[in-house]
Amino acid sequence: MRRIDHDAVLRARVLLLGSDRGDPFEEVDAYRVLAEVSPRAYLPKLVDALLLMSYRSRDPEVDLLLTGEAVEAVRKIETGAAPRRDERLRSALHAYQRALFALGRRGEGRAVCEELAEAGESEPLARALAEEGRYLEAAALNEEELARGGGSEPSFWDMTPWAANLEGAGRYDEATAVFARLVDGARRESVGQPTAAPVLIWEVVHLSRMYERAGRRKEAAAARGEALAALGELATSDGPRDAMGDLDRWATLFVMSGRDDEPVASAEAPSLAFGTDFRRVSGARDAFIDALPDLEAQADALAACGVDRLPELVDVRRRIGVRLVLRQGDHPYRFEERLTPTFDEGVALARRLQGDPVRLARALTDRSMFYVATRAFEPAHTDLAEAIAVLDLR
Repeated sequence: MRRIDHDAVLRARVLLLGSDRGDPFEEVDAYRVLAEVSPRAYLPKLVDALLLMSYRSRDPEVDLLLTGEAVEAVRKIETGAAPRRDERLRSALHAYQRALFALGRRGEGRAVCEELAEAGESEPLARALAEEGRYLEAAALNEEELARGGGSEPSFWDMTPWAANLEGAGRYDEATAVFARLVDGARRESVGQPTAAPVLIWEVVHLSRMYERAGRRKEAAAARGEALAALGELATSDGPRDAMGDLDRWATLFVMSGRDDEPVASAEAPSLAFGTDFRRVSGARDAFIDALPDLEAQADALAACGVDRLPELVDVRRRIGVRLVLRQGDHPYRFEERLTPTFDEGVALARRLQGDPVRLARALTDRSMFYVATRAFEPAHTDLAEAIAVLDLR
């Protein structure tokens, strides 16, 4: 039997009873001591304190130690011995897998995600598989997660990862069918609700991109026409001008549209899980954004080569724009001022191309949807109308 240090126990109790507990590390140490002598009372508090410290930490190695200890501590709590035991275990596992992925320990992180999936939370595992290019497996998990919803109306965050993963797996018709379900729901929601129109427009335009990717040009043209008509109504009715509370959806779809320009993901070279909530921190997301300096250098080199490398420059500048939106696209503060140059440059570069209607239409559509995000509906309508005209002349 382990000998109890009664002096350490007394110091721990005094520290935790004090109004000013001082150093958070000392508080965690106090819970460690007391959890040895009163596990039923103090193990849950130790878990909470460890997770709180991990959220405050900025050191990945420290995060891993804290979250790993939290998992070990919560496993020592007997089932039924403390309220919220299962909830604490899930929280600790979520934090632990994030810490493992942040340090590139993907095999261990995936194993933790598999445990979460067995407990009924498959989203982290689907995300991890998508980051490694295992899209079909991820899509199957997306579908299972949605089925657990009990038939309720699927949300944007249910459908976009599923559609993105099906598309990544080359199941284009299935992907468009899934995303079309989301668009149908947005159509119903927008009836009599002008404030819902921007989201519908973004979704319809993204659906048109998916139709094009699947080689279904007629459906793509019809979707673009629907979006243009909706934009025309907004431009002439001068609404809505509400606060930009739906920027996360615009940004998610814009980032999602950029996957074709990126290298193929694999376990050795993971990439962003497209279609997922882009605000979720992950090692793959950080690595995706961290490619910005290299892409900027590549763009400078291409620009110095003149018109012969202009198509490649257009593509690289768009990859840069995707990352800028991923990094800050949902922050309303100075939103228009920060991102307008990115979309203006994309259009200006694409206009210099000769006989490349696809890239010009893409740049115009990108800027049009950005204008919708800023609630500038007239220029959004103008850009989308030009994009459609350019595509019609192909």
